[in-house]
Amino acid sequence: MAVVSRAIYDEGRAAKAQGQPDSANPYEAGSQQSLDWLEGFTAGEPEPSATGPDNG
Repeated sequence: MAVVSRAIYDEGRAAKAQGQPDSANPYEAGSQQSLDWLEGFTAGEPEPSATGPDNG
C-alpha cells in the first residue's frame, strides 16, 4: 500500500510503540490519513493470509 503522509505513518508507529490500541487512530475512518496511520501502526506485523494460517 502506498503511504501518502510519512508524518501520519510515523504517528501510527509511535502509537503502537507506546502501547496504544488501534482505536487511538485520530483520523476519520476510511480517509487516506486513517489508512496511513494504520499502515504505520501495523508495520512489521505479518500480513494475514486468505488461505488461513501456515501450519507447515
